[in-house]
Amino acid sequence: MKVVLQRVLRADVVVNGDRENPREIAGGFMALVGFCAADTETVVDYISAKIIGMRVFEDDNGLMNLSLADVGGELLVVSQFTLYADCRKGRRPSFTAAARPEQAIPLYEYFLKTLEKSGIPVKSGEFGADMQITLTNDGPVTIILDSEEIMPKKL
Repeated sequence: MKVVLQRVLRADVVVNGDRENPREIAGGFMALVGFCAADTETVVDYISAKIIGMRVFEDDNGLMNLSLADVGGELLVVSQFTLYADCRKGRRPSFTAAARPEQAIPLYEYFLKTLEKSGIPVKSGEFGADMQITLTNDGPVTIILDSEEIMPKKL
């Protein structure tokens, strides 16, 4: 599982051209998420907890010491299979490492439910839809979470 997490002042996603009903947040994290064939609900649980507990929001002293819950932030989550692009050969990326939709969709839905259970307000894009994202980075602060790199091997 890979997540590109951006601290934002605001963000929205328009799904399938429906500009009348953007899914938007006032501030918090914009998360692009991709899944691979090795991903499981255990991986999703671990990454979800990392995101919820990530202390990258500034405290009164200007230090990145506060979590999303501490600042009353929100999450905007968008599926992004292209995070698994393999660009080693040629000029056209290969996406064979990305989970197939029949595996990725249930994991994406589980990810959203897991984040919602934390009490953080969550908005999301739609898996496989045509989407346009607008955001205002804050900082900018961008964190890349890759389960292959950060998860303990015993989970």
